Formats: sequence, structure tokens, C-alpha cells
Amino acid sequence: MEPRTPVTLITGPLGSGKTTLLRHLLDVARQKIAILMNEFGEIAIDSQIIEGKSVRIAELGGGCVCCSLLGEFEAAVTEVIDTVHPDRIIVETTGVAEPDAVMFDIQENLPQVRLDGVVTVADADAMVRYPQLGQTGRAQIEAADIILLNKVDLVSAEALAEVKARLVQLNARAPILPTRRCRVDPDVLFGSAQAHDIGPPQHRHQPEVESFSYVSEAALDRSCFEAFVGRLSPVVIRAKGFVRFPEGIYLFNFVAGRWELEAFPERVTTLVFIGEHVIRHRADLLSALRHCER
Repeated sequence: MEPRTPVTLITGPLGSGKTTLLRHLLDVARQKIAILMNEFGEIAIDSQIIEGKSVRIAELGGGCVCCSLLGEFEAAVTEVIDTVHPDRIIVETTGVAEPDAVMFDIQENLPQVRLDGVVTVADADAMVRYPQLGQTGRAQIEAADIILLNKVDLVSAEALAEVKARLVQLNARAPILPTRRCRVDPDVLFGSAQAHDIGPPQHRHQPEVESFSYVSEAALDRSCFEAFVGRLSPVVIRAKGFVRFPEGIYLFNFVAGRWELEAFPERVTTLVFIGEHVIRHRADLLSALRHCER
């Protein structure tokens, strides 16, 4: 009998650092890894970020793997095993996904794999500034075998202690690993699975979480773009993508008011905006971006 392929599930809120963790693991892990990525939005940004690395990527787009894409997930796992024969599969879920459905699917419907661990990436800064956790955030923490408490450099020692205490209240069995930019030894994450009593999932998405995208081959004026970001409506929870300025291309990450730019290889400007009822603001946001085009 062939040994079952281990599957590591990476979950966590929008912008917590899941793709940052993936980039780090691909840089340091010695195993042959295949990645299944599920993104919220019509354009897959995260898979483009890790594109070009020596890894097989399967995209699960156009919905959420925790509810509408389970059949596609099962097919992708089977294809990856049959064609790539990886040592390990890593599944990155969208930030609005509850992991129980994927965990149940692996346990009940995919006998060729085994759940090797659920890694939840928590955003220390966001938990301090926005302490109210919704149902999805709680479910992600409760499902974790290991919690990576990311962005600890952005909060005070006192606030960090309070965040850790809240995490322990939600999940006392999962070790909490404080990190900066998800720098962690992969050997700590792999093989972390604990016993899970998983029943059929009951997850339903909150319909108010929406997304839209902006694509342009024009270069954007940097000062205009930075002013645009500084005025973003609070309904924009997450924005990400690539921005072309006259001086070069940058990876753009925005999470609940905090943002950064990182030099990146050649891309056209491609941005995805995610938020509550964000479609209502699409026309104004797109108009402001077009005003920055040069």
C-alpha cells in the first residue's frame, strides 16, 4: 500500500501573512512540495507571487474551497499526486474560509492523503486594533494545531500578552509561536497534527464580503497612488496586487489601514480589493486609480 501524502493546511484571516509564510517555506524547506491555493477574488494574486519557484501550484479560484469548491479540491489533490508525486501538499485557504470543511473532506473522501497539521496565521496587530473576532476568525483559531502569531513587532509587549491570552482562551491545545514575517522552522510546522473530532461542516459565507479588481498597463504616479491608499474607505479590509510606477514594479499589500510596497519582478498593474459591500464603492475607487495613471 502506498504511503499517504501528508497535507498541511494553512488558514487565517485576510492579510494575516499566509502567502508570506508560503514564500518562506518554499525558500527553506527541502521537500518536494505541491501547493493548492484558494483565493478570494476573480484574479489570483498569491499564486503569481510565488510563481517561478520550483513548485507545482494548483489554483482553486472562483469560490471558496470550504464550501463551493470541494469537488475541485478533491480533483486537484488527485491530479497533483498522480502527476507530481510530491513529498507534501500545502493548502492555503482564502482568508474568509473556515477550515473544518477541508479537514472533513481530507478525512472522509481522500484516502490517498492524511492531514498532517492545521497552521493558523494570526495577525497580532489586527487583533489589537480590531479585537472583535467574527465566526470565521474564531473557527480558524479553534481548528489550529499550531498558531503562528505574526507581526509581533508591530505591537507592544503588554498588548502581545493580551493577544496570547485571548488565543489560549479559544484554543488551549495549540502552541503559539510569535513570528515576524512568518519566519519559522518548517520542521516545527510539519507533523503537528493532533486528534480532531470533525463533523460535517455547517459553514455559510457572509454575503457582504465582496471583491473587485483593477488592471492597467499604464504606469501610476507614485505620490498619487500613495495618497489614494491613504484615503481608502474603511470598508476595504484587504487590498493586494502589483503596481507599476515609472521607476519599477512593486508588490502592494494593504490590511485594515496598514500597507507596504515591495520591489517585485515585471508585472502589469493588477490590484484586488476585498471588503464589506465594497462593490458599492467600486466606481469611485476605480476613478481615483485612473486619475493616477500616467
